[in-house]
Amino acid sequence: MAVRFIATLVLCLAWAGSALAQSSILVRTPTELQRAIRDAGAGDTIRLADGVWHDIQILFTGEGTPAQPITLTAETPGAVILSGQSNLRMAGAHLIVSNLVFKDGYSPTGEVVSFRQNSERRARDSRVTGLVIDGYSKPDRLEVDNWVAIYGRGNRVDHSHLANKTNAGTTLVVVRDPVQGLENDARIDHNYFGPRPVLGANGGETLRIGTSSDSRSNSRSVIEFNWFDRCDGEVEIISNKSGGNIYRGNVFFESRGTLTLRHGHGNLVEDNVFLGNGLDHTGGIRVINRDQTVRNNYLEGLDGEDFFSALSVLYGVPDGPINRYDPVANAVIANNTIIEAESVFLGAGADDERSAAPTDSRFVANLIVNATDSDLLHLGPDITGITISGNIQSPALAPGTPGGFEARTIGMSRNAHGLLVPEGLDGVGARRDLRPVSREETGVSWYSKDDRAATLDSGRVVQVQPGEGTLAAAVAAAGAGDRLNLAAGHYSVDRVLVLNRPLTVSGPSGGEARITFDRPTLFEIGRGAHLKLTHLTISGRDAPDSVGNAVIRTRAGAANYILIIEDSRVEDLTVNRDFDVFRAEKGTMADLLSLERVSVRSVSGMVIGADSETDDHGTYNAERVSVTDSTFRDISGPVVDLYRGGTDESTTGPNLVIADSTFERVGRAGSRPFSINLHGVQTASIVGNRFIDSGGVRFHRTVGTPTLTMAGNETVGTPELDTNLATVEAGL
Repeated sequence: MAVRFIATLVLCLAWAGSALAQSSILVRTPTELQRAIRDAGAGDTIRLADGVWHDIQILFTGEGTPAQPITLTAETPGAVILSGQSNLRMAGAHLIVSNLVFKDGYSPTGEVVSFRQNSERRARDSRVTGLVIDGYSKPDRLEVDNWVAIYGRGNRVDHSHLANKTNAGTTLVVVRDPVQGLENDARIDHNYFGPRPVLGANGGETLRIGTSSDSRSNSRSVIEFNWFDRCDGEVEIISNKSGGNIYRGNVFFESRGTLTLRHGHGNLVEDNVFLGNGLDHTGGIRVINRDQTVRNNYLEGLDGEDFFSALSVLYGVPDGPINRYDPVANAVIANNTIIEAESVFLGAGADDERSAAPTDSRFVANLIVNATDSDLLHLGPDITGITISGNIQSPALAPGTPGGFEARTIGMSRNAHGLLVPEGLDGVGARRDLRPVSREETGVSWYSKDDRAATLDSGRVVQVQPGEGTLAAAVAAAGAGDRLNLAAGHYSVDRVLVLNRPLTVSGPSGGEARITFDRPTLFEIGRGAHLKLTHLTISGRDAPDSVGNAVIRTRAGAANYILIIEDSRVEDLTVNRDFDVFRAEKGTMADLLSLERVSVRSVSGMVIGADSETDDHGTYNAERVSVTDSTFRDISGPVVDLYRGGTDESTTGPNLVIADSTFERVGRAGSRPFSINLHGVQTASIVGNRFIDSGGVRFHRTVGTPTLTMAGNETVGTPELDTNLATVEAGL
């Protein structure tokens, strides 16, 4: 009895000693933090004091144990802000980082959070949870960095909030190499991947697992129960480039792109929910390579076509290099529900290079419901390698639908989880009890998922009187989203009005607010800016004779901005031979350039110059350009010069609409004698316009399957369309 008591006492004392050895320390300075990390042992917790930690680069190292990890966390979740040029690296074993926020800056290196110290020392069996990275983007949108880079093995990122990345590079990437071992066994779960705007170039993935060079080996990563909210960076929302991965239970909400099995074999895609709400280019799952399984997924309201289809099975490159498209073989696509989609494409992407049809594959027990258009199934040249059976399409089949589909009118009702399920139909389509993870279950509870960025006309209304310098003073004092209401009169501006926030400048509905300026540029759009000009007259008569004059131009860092000019006049831009209305500088990107009810006359340059990305890497300056109900007279260059070079297929734009406008003596001078010059544009509609004694329309295809609609246009003394397209649509 005494022996048992002594043994128990020894164990208790040993446990107590271990517990006392653990510590929790609050640090307030970088020096204290460095010392605490150096001295930390298994079970210790280091807490960063609440406040802003500016320009701090943290190296968190240590050797914890499964039962006693070493933790680096915030004193209060969300109250520790890492800003300026800050980042965090971690290396060792059983480390936990939690509840930190990166915002108001960008990493000085190629990663914000990295699971390694260097190429030799990485983290393993470690975790990042409750992390927020919001808008922590490099100023140059084409400078690449990765926000979270998972190296090593057995690491996890969960319940984190990653949103508003505007520069190139992946939001979260799993990096693989033979030195660390190619089997990552990473887990990525319950994260909120918030809005990612269109990059207008390759390299805008939200998530990537591996790279082409190591793609024919297994990563064995699990990506589950994440929410992808308006992740629009490029066609690949997720770029899978390794094998043996599982994508399960994720929600893709209004995201323009697809979960793309780009490289790697033997991946599983199941129980995911795609909700497009009919938005352009919202897509689903793209299948490439061998042994892929796609089952029990729910896809609704996806408007994408071709590579953006709700479901696409691609042609491959026979015996191609590792960085190209491996042919599809032994794919199983079963029990998926596809509702009100624009396209399902079996055998997409066939061309001279991608000439290998899918083989030994099955498309079975899928449910397709489309009440408005049954003609959504598109077929490549040869789909005999896909066994099609047991599928149902409601309510009818389109002509040419292959065997293996049955037409049946199916009643649908929404279940308790908001998904449409068929009535009286078993064994076809997704599981009836499929429950999508809610947005609230992802990310963190203490950081808002609502968009907080100011928009046009969301601020104050400020009255401005005419005179010298009054407009410049009002712009300098304006807050984000403010509207400057100009009284009738003359406004003289003697400096460039540089914008870094949304601003509207509006003239009176009666009378004229006339603006002149004596600098080469009137407005300069910078990072974070949008600009709306309405009911104004802008004259270039006082501008200097400088090279490259422009009423409005962009500056470095301008990304995903909006420019709207409406109910206005622009005139007298003739002081030199290249005076533009708008000029997009290299490296900048507009979400929208819009002219509506605008009159432009006497311009020696162009009206919209969005042609600076001539490196032919697939980049461009504007996603959407819209010109409607406007008049252009005596313009030396094109009204629109829009350029996208290269053969990259990862982006959706540019997209152009020109309607109900008049072009008179436009585009007849210089090296580009066109009234509209479009190079590499993906979608263009030029409808109901008048071209009088003007240069013609040029549309040059570079990549993809662009569409050009020309209808209802009147031409007098104007050349015919110049295009290398085989067909041009003649109607809407």
